Amino acid sequence: MNEETKEKLIKYADFGRKAIHIGFIPLIIYLGYKNSNPKPSLLRLISPLAA
Repeated sequence: MNEETKEKLIKYADFGRKAIHIGFIPLIIYLGYKNSNPKPSLLRLISPLAA
C-alpha cells in the first residue's frame, strides 16, 4: 500500500472517530425518546430545569 492511500485511510478514520464521538450522546437520547412510552416533551427531555 502506498503512502498516499495510507494517509487517506488515516484521514477517514480520524473523521469517523470524530463523527462517532460527537454523535453518540444525541443517538442515545434519540433512541430513548423514540422507544419511551409516553413520550416526554422535547423541552423536558433536553432541559434539566423544565418541570
